[in-house]
Amino acid sequence: MPKGSPELTATRREEIVKACEKLYQTMSFKEITLKEISVETSLSRPSIYNYFQTKEEIFLALMQREYEYWAEEMNALADENEAMSPEKFASVMAHSLESHEQLLKLLAMNHYDMEENSRPERLTDFKTAYGAALEGARRCLRKFFPETDCESFIFVFFPFLFGVYPYSVATDKQLTAMREAKMEFQMHSIYEMIYSCIMQLLGGKK
Repeated sequence: MPKGSPELTATRREEIVKACEKLYQTMSFKEITLKEISVETSLSRPSIYNYFQTKEEIFLALMQREYEYWAEEMNALADENEAMSPEKFASVMAHSLESHEQLLKLLAMNHYDMEENSRPERLTDFKTAYGAALEGARRCLRKFFPETDCESFIFVFFPFLFGVYPYSVATDKQLTAMREAKMEFQMHSIYEMIYSCIMQLLGGKK
């Protein structure tokens, strides 16, 4: 266990997570190492092991934080509105997730390896945040659309989010390969994909 107050521990953990987030904006998961992360922090690589045992734990903590932020937004949406039309709800949710592109990018990763290489307690922390996001979505659905089958919506929508980033963001290399393969494709924005999905799940028009 790291020495120091819980506040200091939380501060250092957040510093490490932010460093990982910064690197992930320009580097791939495979390229990022604990050494690379340590360079972006005030901590040495051995010191990072006091807070995270693997790179996967750091990425899991980053995704946990993203889910926590998104859950807060969904709960605020439920608290601050008495009613919402399907169109308004779909638009607000699409904009919300559009602002959490980092979460969508993380969702496109291999979760099996990430979770397998994290300690049970770190995985439990992550699942708690994921559960809070699920419950935030349920709150909104039950309040604004009580006639909707809430669990069916969740069953479709949350797995759908795993594929949003790859279908809305492509590298020049990927685009070139699709053209050379003579694929018929059309890129859609994060907003467009999520808005369309929610409208269909709520029985509205695209």
